Amino acid sequence: MKISNTNLKIVISLILICVPATTFLASAQSASTNPAAQGHTSAVPSKQLSGTVVDTSGALIAGASVLVRSADGAIQRTAQSDRNGSFTISGLAPGNYRLLISSPGFRIKEVPITIGITEAPAPLQISLSVNAVSTTINVQGREDDLIGIADSATQGTVGAKEIRDRPILRSGEVLETVPGLIITQHAGGGKANQYFLRGFNLDHGTDFAVFLDGMPLNLPSHAHGEGYADMNAVIPEFVQRLNYEKGPYYAEVGNYSSAGSANIQFFKTLPRNFFQLEGGMYGYGRAVFGVSQKLGSSNLMYGGEAYHDNGPWTHPDNYYKFNGLATYSRGGDAHGFSITARGYHGTWHSSDQIPITAEPLVGFFGALNPTDGGNSQRYSLQASWHRQGTNSATAIMAYGFYYDLDLFSDFTYYLNDPMKGDQFEQQDRRWIAGLDAAHTILSQWFGRKVENTFGLQLRNDWVHNGLFRTENRVRTDKNDINACNDEPIPACDTNPNLIAVLPEATDLNRFTDTMIGFYVENKTQWAEKFRSVLAVRGDEAIYNVTNLTPTYVASELPGAPVLNFGELNSGTAIRFMPSPKASLIFGPWFNTEFYAQGGFSFHSNDARGTTQRVEPISPDYPFPTRSTPITPLVVTKGGEIGVRTVAVPHLQSTFSLWYLYSASELQQNGDTGGTVASASPSNRYGFEWANYYTPTARWAIDVDLANSKALFTELDAADAAPGSPGGKRVPEAVGLVISSGVTLNDYKGLWSSLRLRYFGPRYLTSDGIYQSNSTALLNAEIGYRIGESWRISAEFFNLLNRRDHDIDYAYTARITPTAQEEFTDVFHPVEPFQVRIGLRHTF
Repeated sequence: MKISNTNLKIVISLILICVPATTFLASAQSASTNPAAQGHTSAVPSKQLSGTVVDTSGALIAGASVLVRSADGAIQRTAQSDRNGSFTISGLAPGNYRLLISSPGFRIKEVPITIGITEAPAPLQISLSVNAVSTTINVQGREDDLIGIADSATQGTVGAKEIRDRPILRSGEVLETVPGLIITQHAGGGKANQYFLRGFNLDHGTDFAVFLDGMPLNLPSHAHGEGYADMNAVIPEFVQRLNYEKGPYYAEVGNYSSAGSANIQFFKTLPRNFFQLEGGMYGYGRAVFGVSQKLGSSNLMYGGEAYHDNGPWTHPDNYYKFNGLATYSRGGDAHGFSITARGYHGTWHSSDQIPITAEPLVGFFGALNPTDGGNSQRYSLQASWHRQGTNSATAIMAYGFYYDLDLFSDFTYYLNDPMKGDQFEQQDRRWIAGLDAAHTILSQWFGRKVENTFGLQLRNDWVHNGLFRTENRVRTDKNDINACNDEPIPACDTNPNLIAVLPEATDLNRFTDTMIGFYVENKTQWAEKFRSVLAVRGDEAIYNVTNLTPTYVASELPGAPVLNFGELNSGTAIRFMPSPKASLIFGPWFNTEFYAQGGFSFHSNDARGTTQRVEPISPDYPFPTRSTPITPLVVTKGGEIGVRTVAVPHLQSTFSLWYLYSASELQQNGDTGGTVASASPSNRYGFEWANYYTPTARWAIDVDLANSKALFTELDAADAAPGSPGGKRVPEAVGLVISSGVTLNDYKGLWSSLRLRYFGPRYLTSDGIYQSNSTALLNAEIGYRIGESWRISAEFFNLLNRRDHDIDYAYTARITPTAQEEFTDVFHPVEPFQVRIGLRHTF
């Protein structure tokens, strides 16, 4: 947990980033009080809005907070009702706004308002209903106060404005708005990102759950890795907010949520219609549009994205992707429904990670197998309905989607077969259907406000996937020259150079992956300064697996043993997992709230492994090998204490100390590209400190720091350097993470941002012999608004043009057919300095 000299330099540079902002604060403060600087013009007179706040009996409510937001979520004005319940807000330009009215003990109310050009709006009378425990405020971003709302220090919301104001290299980086979360890539752009959080190398999504408007993005029992979550289906311009929470403490989230979860919520109606064109270096081009229109009392929103990027690679990615979506919605927060259709299609080549010993051969941005790559598509339909009354609320969401992926990878190059190479293909085809329903009852028990929620979640995946040996994307049998080194058997005693045949069809399966979850959650306001959230969740996994792998004859072995995989590796596995959870919230005192939490959760294992009694013939197991089926669900548990404060004006600050235990670790396997379970459990602990400071309406400064440590409970020889007895370090677990930025919002049409992204050295082996360097990137964006409908922008990535690594591993590989095999650092570089220009028109 110590900070090295290199890390100290990064922290100092972070401070230097923030210093220039202070030279502008005085002028920005002046600008923030000038209506003209806030987008108002003298040509259009401003209007006054007034009203009265009452309760359901008609009694006046004094001191109620009235917040005025523009259509894009930006705060425009704030006010409080006086002792007569009245409020007045002046200086509003014509346009569409939303009023958020709140008062302690009452439910938050949101009221849409349209201010015309000629007529002043009529006075409003706003009625607030009594709240049972706390409220679910329509939070728009990090500048909003979550005291009295959040259940922990590590819950939060990121708004559309904050996403819009940061440079984004790839769509998955929308998730980097979550403090402490790092997004990287170790292959072509069309492959799912690699995620790091709380001491986890989350691979492509294990232990971090991602949702699109409540619909799961993670894919269980995926051909490439458990919990695979591909963010390429997300168009950043359509994201209204991102709600996140960390740790296993939340009843509404089940599988993959041990480290945390994020729910990406999309606009139902856009603030303004838009069309945007972008172009840049390395063959980058992008076009995106969005349109909202009224259909009677309903709304229709639709849009699309076309994207191409070669990247800086010696062998271009030639990544094409196309996204489209359409949403039909009706109603508001109290009653409403929506139907959304989405579609994504992508094709790409891939420059996979390379050993450092290959850099002189192929270059820093080179590839050892230029035929790697793939294609993927996802088409979904979801429908949501909700109703909120005085004493209850109900929400139901149903979804279905089709997904496929065909992925070609090569991580060890010529290690096993120097003639044909080690490329392999992973294929995944599936249909998914699911339901998520929750009903909340608001009441009082013995004079204490109580909120009880009952939830039901169902999901079924019909999956057909396979693992194949390939050469230049053509399926073929291969010969493993390392068979006796990898897995010595008696036959190797007489023939140490025995070569094993690896069949082209390594592992083929058709199966159903069913998850049934329910939860009961109780929120009670025990006293003015103390409330609790107690919950229990239950999940049952049901796997029905039919193995389709052709019968295998090990002709190179005495007796030519025969493996009938269809009989040996088919079957059914079932497991139920209860998960109790608790949160205690104290305060607020002096605008500061304290939290203590504990809970259990889980992640699922691959369905294929739960019925597997014989290992597939692969470089890991070149000869027939018995195996023991793995458990369908793996328990995790953790605890956390934290604090949230807004005691300093304009500063939102949270701090937390956390601990997490996992009964089994899922790690990437360099030979197969999949995931394998560790032999021992692991412990993780660390801290997170997140700060969001808005000294004026124009300036925003965020500084987020996180540090963690991940250790196995026993020595891990399997992940150690050759000849080492092993250690307890969890390989590739990220320790120190710093994310910080300074943003200037619309100063006389100009906006800009400067962001630092840093993650420290990672241990690549359990013994700590191999270690990566740190990675630090400085990105920037600047833009100018031309009139009311045009804006031009420029994004600058890797301003310092650092030759850092996006990701590192350590394993054995052979870089040419005649080279010696070598255990070494294997890396994928960050992209070099580049510029992207954008032009946006709103209408």
